[in-house]
Parts: sequence; C-alpha cells; structure tokens
Amino acid sequence: MTASKKSSAAADTRPAPVISVIGTGYLGATHAAAMAEMGFETIGVDVDPAKLAALSAGEVPFYEPGLPELITKHVASGKLRFTADIASAVAAADVHFVCVGTPQRAGSHAANLSYVESATRGVAENLTHPGLIVGKSTVPVGTAARLRGIVREFAPAGIDAELIWNPEFLREGKAVDDTLHPDRLVWGGASPAADAVIREVYAAPIAEGTPVITTDLATAELVKVSANAFLATKISFINAISEMCAITGADVSTLADALGHDARIGRKFLNAGLGFGGGCLPKDIRALMHRANELGAGRVVGLMQQVDEINMGQRERVIDMTIDALDGSVLNRRVAVVGAAFKPLTDDVRDSPALNVAAALHLRGAQVTLWDPEAMETARRSFPTLTYSSSMEGAIEDADVVLVLTEWDDVVAADPAALASIVGRRTVIDARNCLPVADWVKAGWTVRSLGRPTPVTGAPVSVAAGTNDVLATAR
Repeated sequence: MTASKKSSAAADTRPAPVISVIGTGYLGATHAAAMAEMGFETIGVDVDPAKLAALSAGEVPFYEPGLPELITKHVASGKLRFTADIASAVAAADVHFVCVGTPQRAGSHAANLSYVESATRGVAENLTHPGLIVGKSTVPVGTAARLRGIVREFAPAGIDAELIWNPEFLREGKAVDDTLHPDRLVWGGASPAADAVIREVYAAPIAEGTPVITTDLATAELVKVSANAFLATKISFINAISEMCAITGADVSTLADALGHDARIGRKFLNAGLGFGGGCLPKDIRALMHRANELGAGRVVGLMQQVDEINMGQRERVIDMTIDALDGSVLNRRVAVVGAAFKPLTDDVRDSPALNVAAALHLRGAQVTLWDPEAMETARRSFPTLTYSSSMEGAIEDADVVLVLTEWDDVVAADPAALASIVGRRTVIDARNCLPVADWVKAGWTVRSLGRPTPVTGAPVSVAAGTNDVLATAR
C-alpha cells in the first residue's frame, strides 16, 4: 500500500504533527526522545510522577547508552516534555504512540494486556480532534482488532480516530540507534490517510533508505513476536548442540564459526552459553505459545516449549558445572559471579540467567559475591540477600571459583594474570564463551566452558596460522 502524494501547497501549509507517547518506560522514553530528535514536538505521558520528574531532569531510570543525553537535549530545546495529564497531551497531539508494557500475566504464559487496553482507552476518550493511534507494544495476534473496538466505543462522537500497529524492534544497549536508524519499518492496518501520516512521522529514516513494509494488523502484530521467537530458537539450537559438543569433545565455538559462513544461517545469535533472558524474549515466546494454543497451532506450541526448556536448562548446566568444579558441593564455598544483567550494555535483570544462577547457588549454601558494571542496583533490588562488590577484583578476591555470566567488555579485556594473584582457586567457568581462553590458561587458570573442551593448566598447543581456532591446552 502506497500513500498518494500530497499537493505541494498542502505540503507547504500543513503543520508537522504533534506526537504523544503513552508510557515512558524503556520503549516509550526512547521513542519519545527519538521523535523529538526527528523534529517533532513530543509529549511523554506516564502515571508515575517520580519517573516523570526524573525524565524531565534528563535522568533515565535505567541504563541505555545515549538516551539521557538525547532527553536532556530536547527537554532543553522545548521539543520534548513529560506529563501525567493524558487529557492535555492527547488534546495537543495528532499522533498517539501506545508504548506501555505487556508483561507476562501472573500464573500464566499469557500476556497481560491491561496496560495496553487502558492506554488505548485513555487516548480514545480524550480525543478532541481527529487522531492516529499507533500501537508499538508487543501484543498477541488479534489484540489490535479488539483495541479498535475500544476506540470505537470510547472516542467522542463525530471525531475520526484510526488505530494501526507499528511494532518496535529495539535492542537493549542500542535502542537509540535502532529507533533513529531502524533496519526496517513495519505498520499494519493503515488507511491511505493514516499511511501518509505515519510516513511523515518516519520521513527521516525512510529518506535514509530504511525498508518499509505495510501490511494488515495481524501480520504487523506477528512480526515482532516471530522475530523474537526465531532468535530464541537459534540460541536454543546452538545451546542444544553445545551439549553434544561437551559429550564428544567437539568445540561449539568453532562449530558456530563454520555454520556462520553459510549464508542461509549466519553467525549472529549462534553463541552458545548461558542462554537468553531480559524483558522481551522469554515472555514473548511464552505469550506466543499461549496464543498459539488458543488458536490450535500445536506445532508452534511444541517448538516454543522446547526452546524455552533448552534455555532454562542452560542455567542448570552452569550450576552443575559449578558444583562439579567445587568437588561436589558449593556449601560455604566462595563463588564470585561476574555479571548480573541479562546481556551487556544494559542494567536489565528481568529474567536474567546470570542473576538466576547466582541466586540458585546462594540458596544451595554458597557464599556468592556479585559484581556488574551497571546492574548492581537493579540486581540488589531483586536479590538483596546476595553480597555485592563495588569492583570485579573485590568480587573475585579469595574466591574458590569465578563465574563469568555476562560478557561485558571489561570482563573480556581483564588481565587474567592480575586476577590470578588475588583469587583463592584459579578456576573460571566461562558461561558465555567470551574469554580469550589461551591467555587465561597461560596465567594458570582452569577454564571450563559450555560446549567446548575444558582446558586444564598446561602448555598451550599451537594451531595453524590463519585459523580462528581457540588455543587449547594439553589434556
């Protein structure tokens, strides 16, 4: 579907739309800042006064590189402001982005859609002039059609309101760039008039050559959750293969490199390790599983169950490796955990495999000391009974085993010889397959990994020049 071109006179006289963004969490705060950066007057709406005050001061309640600077810039420029008054925001705006959360419902795999429904109703009933409502939250297929019913029910009589769906594709740690320079734009259910408006909103990335895919509501809803499900499947596939590698002595990292050269497969998301977590992939595949079950799509249910089980099983594998490394018991043993966030460049510990493993070892009687460069406070709020160190060295000092559970650059670049001088036992479990193994072995460490031959301290064995093989040690 392609929008018809406006006359040059209309293009010259029609003012740029004002944007409202309902919800100023991770998605909403990023989207609001990006809309202001693209030149639009933007109003962020939330019910949390403390969050609104912080954002208005340029303080972001989570770690996302570049976002505080962008918010500060446009609060100062006047392009961006935040309010708890949804009525005034909707009255001032023309395009309303719904960016609220869809967490997993308690006691179920289903998504909790109450926030999306409330936000959509809040926009509809406060419309004072025609408006375009744009859903960005990740929702089960069929949700947008229901939300259109809410809009029809609560929009004032005589006011034209249209709802379309425009899924987000943000990666934590790279969200600002992903919003300003997306790898694709997708929206569904737009009339020609709505299509023209949303193209105006995204004129900057479209001018850069970003591909635009216009479709129906159901397809637009399925794109995001399908992308997440595919990535989760790819991660769980290589983690399943890593178990075979561990049994046979094969090296999963070299295997993944070889697979990655196949253009049909690619190397991204083929890093075997502790598995995925965060606020998106786990709850999205479970919501897909739930919705597929409702629709009778049994194969999707079965596949997602396997993906989820493999992913959760990786945590148990790391716990078992730790117990084995400590001669069968972690009771009263000092365990250093490096990393709490579910991945680097974020302080997000939602469903974090790293924090889950740390907590599980603590419950088994281990003396767990944890360090993370960004996620200390979010981890402490989730698991206050763990011990936290202000430095990696402090966490590692006198430890019986070191667990690398988040692949921060600071960890990968750490000096293993310096760390060897302060640790109790030179045993590291590289649960992300991210360490330069040869350097650690040379410094006297025993390195245990998921899906790679476990090196032991000894003289390194050279490999042929020009290969990507990891140096192993004599076994």
